[in-house]
Order: sequence, then C-alpha cells, then structure tokens
Amino acid sequence: MNEKKTVVVISQDVVLSGILDRILVRDYGVFLFRNIQSAIDYIYNSPPNLIILDTSEEDIYSMDVINNLKSDPIFYQLPVLVVIDDVPSIPVWRNLFVEDYLKRGDIEQEGLTRVALAILRSERIVEVNPLTKLPGNISISRQIQARIEAGDVFALAYADLDHFKPFNDHYGFTRGDEVIRITGRLILNIVKSKEPQTGFVGHIGGDDFVFITSVDVVEEASADIIDAFDRITPTLYDKKDRDAGFIETLDRQGNTRKFPIIAVSIGIATNRTRSFTHFGEMTEIASEMKKLAKQSWGSCYLTDRRGVNPA
Repeated sequence: MNEKKTVVVISQDVVLSGILDRILVRDYGVFLFRNIQSAIDYIYNSPPNLIILDTSEEDIYSMDVINNLKSDPIFYQLPVLVVIDDVPSIPVWRNLFVEDYLKRGDIEQEGLTRVALAILRSERIVEVNPLTKLPGNISISRQIQARIEAGDVFALAYADLDHFKPFNDHYGFTRGDEVIRITGRLILNIVKSKEPQTGFVGHIGGDDFVFITSVDVVEEASADIIDAFDRITPTLYDKKDRDAGFIETLDRQGNTRKFPIIAVSIGIATNRTRSFTHFGEMTEIASEMKKLAKQSWGSCYLTDRRGVNPA
C-alpha cells in the first residue's frame, strides 16, 4: 500500500483548518499548525508534499520565511498554496515564491482539486525520489554544474551503504525502505544543521546519496553522519542479529554467508586544489573515493587530496 502524500496546513483560523482537514484527510496525511514558526521545524525534518498557508499581504514575516524556505536547494520544488480573500496584486505575487492561491470562499468546492493539481504539477516539473522526497539525478547534476560554472569552491560527497542488499534480502523491502528513509533524513538533518542555506542533499537512487557543502564543513559533516548512522543502524536489526553483530543469508552466488551490520562509506571530492569543468568529472572522483572507503572495515569517509597534475 502506497504511503499517503502529506499536506501541512498553517492557519490561525480553526474553522478553516477544520474544513481543510475534513476534505483532505481521506486522501492525504494532514498536519495542522497555527503559525509558520511552529510548522517550520516539522517541514525541515519531514518535508511534506504541499504547504497550505493562510496569510495576507500584511504578513511579511510568514512571506519571508516561505521565500527563504523556497530559496533552499532542498525545498525549491515544494509547492505552496496561499489561502487569500482576494486575488493579490501583481507586485505582491511577483515577490512571493508560491505556486498557486486558493480563495477562502472556494475551499469547500475546489480545495481538494487544487491541492491534487498543485502536487501533480510539482511532481511533473521536478523529479524527486518518492521514497526520501530528496532531489534526484537531474537536480543533482544541475546543482553541481551550476556551482562549477559560478566558480564556487565546494565539496561533493558520495555516500553509499555497505551490506545493504543482504539486509534487504533478509528482512524484506519494507524494512529496507525504512533504512533508506532514515539514511536520507539523517544526512539531510546533519547537512542542513551545518549549512542551512547552501547545503544540498540528493538521492541518486537505491542506497546511494550525495551531499554538497563548503570544503571546510564536509569532513565534519561526514564524521557526524557516520557517528549518527552507526548508533541508529543496529537498532534496525532483530535483537538476535544485533547481539551477534551479523546476519546470515545468501550472497550473490547463492552461498550462505555472514554479513556484518550495515555501514556507510563516503567519498569526497573538492575543487579547492583541482579544477573541474563538468559535473561528471567531479562525481567520478567522489565515486572513486567512495569505492576506496568501502574497502575499509565499518563506516568510513575518504577525501581526495590530490592537486592538479603538473604540466
């Protein structure tokens, strides 16, 4: 059964919130908040599929928070519906980073349809991994290339899970998906805690993730990710397997083997001491370092420290 898409409703009007909850709850997970301050932590930690904001042209604070959120590389694809009394003036509309509006008097008749269309449009325009809701390959490539072309100095990290397939085979896809979701959330929370505005996290697919930070932050973030991952992961195993420190299942050749607890390997590339002109060059270096990190026992990160080759 597919997990319900989620909608965050932000309104001080309890009647309006009640109406939206009633018309949406059958098809969506609905989360109600009275103001943007109380909602923002939830949005960052559990990105919804849509935000419905009940506001006015005078509510400059809420508009600024939404604009800052939508300026974030992680959340620029998150659609926002604004509940209004009248159609806003063009200057206000131009300055507010929202996708659509919903007139207060039309909510009963049009609310469900407008919500569905807003989410559908966002899914068509921006590819997002359905499991983690993180940006996928197209967005990842664009992020890296845009930073290269802008002349930014930054670090690209490629994270991959070790021994994930045996876990998935042994415990089933549902628990495997939970590992992927937890990993994505963990990386996102740590990267955004370090660099809320400029950090970027993407999900390549399967158990492969990337994140982008400044060069000075990337190793600290990687170490924190490994520390948190190694504390959380054992709790996802049955007690018997956790106590043993391994699971016993078939390998790719059909032989029974013992596989240790899932670990995370992170390869890091930076353009501080070498230049790149194409995102593929940088991802190749990060992937190479990730493969080297996987040769170590347990979770590990490795940074490429090679400079430009002399002519």
